[in-house]
Amino acid sequence: MTTAREIMSPNVTCVGENETLADAARKMAELDVGSLPICGEDNRLKGMLTDRDIVVKAIAKGRNPADVRAGELAQGKPVTIGADDDTSELLQTMAEHRVRRLPVIDGHDLVGMVAVADVARALPDRPVGDLVDAISS
Repeated sequence: MTTAREIMSPNVTCVGENETLADAARKMAELDVGSLPICGEDNRLKGMLTDRDIVVKAIAKGRNPADVRAGELAQGKPVTIGADDDTSELLQTMAEHRVRRLPVIDGHDLVGMVAVADVARALPDRPVGDLVDAISS
């Protein structure tokens, strides 16, 4: 069976937990992405930050993105997939948590990211259709 490592995008840019939301927004714009993993000083994944998080949890509440640290928005344990987990587990995790992107970890190290587009390129139509239906409803 295909593993997460085989279909992931290996080049992942993090926003540091002590970087500001303004820094994160600039990185998102430069990379043309809507989310970034939040990485700690210990190089461990602390959470995910989305463009929506910046708008809803900071700007809409009158907070200045230049003053809010990314780590302040890292809540709970991030949903991840192991690098050597197979795609059936990956699909189940994405559907269960209704996420379009999953950080891929090897031990405690962030080694990549799997997006729905990666899944669509790697797997037959039926599982992909079921996944899209599960995360979109």
